[in-house]
Amino acid sequence: MAKAESKKQQMAAGAALAVKRGEAPKSSLRGASKEMAESMSEKELHDMAATKRKNLPTRESKD
Repeated sequence: MAKAESKKQQMAAGAALAVKRGEAPKSSLRGASKEMAESMSEKELHDMAATKRKNLPTRESKD
């Protein structure tokens, strides 16, 4: 499935996943994580949040 392309994207997916699972309030989301929670399934969010961060850039490149 889709893997996170940056550390920020991986962290946003984790936050959105917590809301989907009921572990965090929806009001805690802002920006990309809020959009992710509304548009992605729990499985998609899990796959993206499970991406290892070791070799990821901090932010996505603008190529």
